[in-house]
Amino acid sequence: MYAVVEINGKQYRAEQGQALKVDRIDQEAGSSVSFDKVLLLSGDAGVKVGSPYVEGASVKAVIDSEIKADKVIVFKYKPKKDYRRTQGHRQRYTVLKVQEIVGA
Repeated sequence: MYAVVEINGKQYRAEQGQALKVDRIDQEAGSSVSFDKVLLLSGDAGVKVGSPYVEGASVKAVIDSEIKADKVIVFKYKPKKDYRRTQGHRQRYTVLKVQEIVGA
């Protein structure tokens, strides 16, 4: 059984027991979260597609940890003008462990 769920405006394919790397969620590790914006639900009974969401369906997960992606270097310059700017960025992600997919 799997579900396509919308988390922070992005879509993810969630299966029970799977770890998902999603954009940062501002909660502590070990806390439980539930997402009710399920777009598609697939199981033994077939496939349910929502318009836009499947009613009564939700995905329950536990926050595992918070990680950072690799550093991305941003370098701007204008030729012949002595303008150079270097900036780094590391995106933060939350790792979720999917506990249960509840269907209608």
